[in-house]
Amino acid sequence: MAPPSVLAAPALLLMAVACGLCAGGNYYNQALLHSIALHFGVDQAAAGLSVTVAQVAYAVGLLCITPLGDKLERRRMAVVLMLLAAVGHALVGWSGSFAMFMLGTLVAGLFSVAAQVLVPMAAALAAPGHAGHNVGLVLSGLLVGILLSRSVAGGLSTLGGWSLVYQVTAVAMAVMALCMRRVLPTSRHPQPLPYAQVLASMGHLLRTQPALRQRTLASALAFAAVSVMFATMALVLSSAPLQLSDAQIGLVGLAGVTGALIANLAGSWADQDKSHVLLRLGAALLLLSWLPLWWGQASVAWFVVGVLLMDLGLQAINVTNQSSVASLLPEARSRMNAVYMTGYFAGASAGSALGVWAWNLAGWQGACSVGAGLAALAGLSVWRGVRWSQRQALGQAQAA
Repeated sequence: MAPPSVLAAPALLLMAVACGLCAGGNYYNQALLHSIALHFGVDQAAAGLSVTVAQVAYAVGLLCITPLGDKLERRRMAVVLMLLAAVGHALVGWSGSFAMFMLGTLVAGLFSVAAQVLVPMAAALAAPGHAGHNVGLVLSGLLVGILLSRSVAGGLSTLGGWSLVYQVTAVAMAVMALCMRRVLPTSRHPQPLPYAQVLASMGHLLRTQPALRQRTLASALAFAAVSVMFATMALVLSSAPLQLSDAQIGLVGLAGVTGALIANLAGSWADQDKSHVLLRLGAALLLLSWLPLWWGQASVAWFVVGVLLMDLGLQAINVTNQSSVASLLPEARSRMNAVYMTGYFAGASAGSALGVWAWNLAGWQGACSVGAGLAALAGLSVWRGVRWSQRQALGQAQAA
């Protein structure tokens, strides 16, 4: 029986932890918006824009930086990106003004795409038939990092203020980058392409790969729905009647840790061609989650239930789709992943902006209405994508 990866287990674990650090760093501010607004003397809407800035920067990095994984040596690239992300977190942690805080947020978001260099690298170094397993394992680390980030942010903020969160992260990311340089094997595309050709080919891939388009659209809509909640969670939980502290808001985010189980399961099921079941389940859970979240304005218990269902739904959709995309064209893994993740985080950016707009317009009820609408659109996209895949498989079977 072939091993699941040519990577040693410690190397895969290191990649998972690195992904968690990179991705989690973009979510700290979601649990700290109230404290950040008070520290810099800005309103909550202005502080909330930092969520959108982080995600827009991440999307730009995905579009312009991660495709270089099909040109440059991936280990060195991931190490350099993590060090630059550490610089961004240092700028935030030691910022003396709101402008510097926003600049650091932008830099950290832009270069934290190191995580999306490691994901296709894990697939590329997998034994045949186990790419989904590797991707699922690394994405499990990414998911745990995102979920723990809110609790860590709340806890460290209670101990030493919100800036301590970013100061600790800057040091941790620098150390992790040095560890990756020592432990990970080199990984290079067999035929490196010129940068201009790399970027140009991404548009071609989007035009010629219908499965890539469908999976990207479904995941983008799903993440947009979830980002409505992310962008407004701290605002509703810190307001009356709940009035939770930063640490308490962070603990609420732990409800979604079980989504990591779905991430690992989804990768394995993708290898076994059972992805349609998880996609349908994810779409249903995502839409259903908005009902307990609606009630969660006055009940922490209902809010926790909503977060749990939402994270399970999102990860079922995202990991299944990303594992599938990683296997569509092995010779273009970094570019396919870049197209997918650019659309994914573009959806997140739009969802964050819509969430803040809906909050300012109609409070938590407005945010829930927008989020549920986006979840319904995601479900429709998933349903159409599954139907298309089934027709394609039937046509291929008949032709054979």
